[in-house]
Amino acid sequence: MLSSTIDAKRLATLIEINTLINFDYQDARSLLKRILESATRLTSGEASSLLLVNNVNNKLYFEISIGSKGKELKNFSLNMGEGIAGWVAKNSTSLIVNDVDTDPRFFSEIGTKIGFNTKSILAVPMLIRDECVGVLEIINRKDGGYFSNDDLQWLEMFASQSALAIKNAKEYQKVKDEVNQLQKRIKHNDNKYHTFIGNSPVIKEKIKIAKKIAVTDSSVLITGESGVGKELFAEQIHLNSERSNEAFIRVNCAALPENLIESELFGHVKGAFTDASADRRGRFELADGGTLFLDEIGEIPLNLQAKLLRVIQHKVFEKVGSSNSIQVDVRILAASNIDMEKALENGTFRKDLYYRLNVLPFYIPPLRERTEDITHLAEYFLKKVTHHTNKTRKGFTNDAMEQLLSYSWPGNVRELENVVERSVLISADQYIEASDLMLQSNTGIKDQYEEKPLKEAVIQFKKHYLKNVLDRYKWNQTRTSKALGIQRTYLSKLLKELNLRR
Repeated sequence: MLSSTIDAKRLATLIEINTLINFDYQDARSLLKRILESATRLTSGEASSLLLVNNVNNKLYFEISIGSKGKELKNFSLNMGEGIAGWVAKNSTSLIVNDVDTDPRFFSEIGTKIGFNTKSILAVPMLIRDECVGVLEIINRKDGGYFSNDDLQWLEMFASQSALAIKNAKEYQKVKDEVNQLQKRIKHNDNKYHTFIGNSPVIKEKIKIAKKIAVTDSSVLITGESGVGKELFAEQIHLNSERSNEAFIRVNCAALPENLIESELFGHVKGAFTDASADRRGRFELADGGTLFLDEIGEIPLNLQAKLLRVIQHKVFEKVGSSNSIQVDVRILAASNIDMEKALENGTFRKDLYYRLNVLPFYIPPLRERTEDITHLAEYFLKKVTHHTNKTRKGFTNDAMEQLLSYSWPGNVRELENVVERSVLISADQYIEASDLMLQSNTGIKDQYEEKPLKEAVIQFKKHYLKNVLDRYKWNQTRTSKALGIQRTYLSKLLKELNLRR
């Protein structure tokens, strides 16, 4: 009857601790102490310790100790395999030693130093996925008797509870650290970062390149068509760099009036011009220590390009209306969707600035060249729009998805987002229909070849196909010929034969 009562108490304690683990793992130390106290009480132990394994130096440390000499044990540690607890940790095996004087594994040095007489030990490993993270150790029964196999089995249950508490605490701390890191990044950022969606092989390869670029501090020129996601890749470069905890400042050069862009970039002092009623910090100053993203860099006026070159080269600039130099440490990421080589030829962009920015060129392919991303992007935008509009849309019909995949997307990812948003707003069903997308039909291209002589249809197809590829590469014949897998001279010949001009 007595044994049954004790087992009932042990079971009730286990259930209580299991409930606490699910709620109180934030304070892991207090929870582990409570587990050890319960285990000690229910095995009638005189003293006890919870030792944790340090994988760096392969030692066991007395994390929590209960008993008359508990405080003194904090100053000691065991090597893996040393003493009863060390042997249990090394072998991941429970052990009962009811007469320590007869067991060669017993390590008496600690007991001698703190003045504690150890007679018997009950020790079990705390296991997480077969890895020992610590040991629960009960010392001496209060009644002077022997530890039993029944005591051992119950202590193993308490050890499992301890291991679970440690596992939950580690996971909680990991999440907490990630949240703190993210909050720190957002605190230094003028806007939140975008969600990056991309699963195609070409985008995965671009991400690898972005991570390699990130570890350097060189300027990067990101090129690609409008709407391909150049800003998102700039974010990825920043987030994977050593500056990730510092500011990421964005400037859309095309959106700023020419008379304000200098003040926006470099700041101004009070009275520098009309309406300059107070000193203002520019984007370079705000980005000090971090990264400055200059979008549509090709739109910067020629007269400002020299000042921009100077700050990139020497990291020094003056505010508008001031002669005092300001020193900054800023990494430059620039982006453009115009043909920079043509801008150099036309004299609208300085060659020295271009070469300074283009230390690490980074090209983003258009959406039509990575169709594997279309499905993921469409589904992401669908969830985003339905969340903001409180509309219920479960997905796309097969016809709608087929049309999304077959469309050429001249506006790239930005156009896809707009199409999905529009379709959610006009759709009357829970699934987006092809008609809801309101995309231009692709059948017109097929119809133009019908009922025509083969030779004429082939010529027309060649014209249409070549023009699309040439437009894609902004009529750069070297890049176009590589994309087509033909010689550049043969491409020039085809253009003359087909009378194709830009």
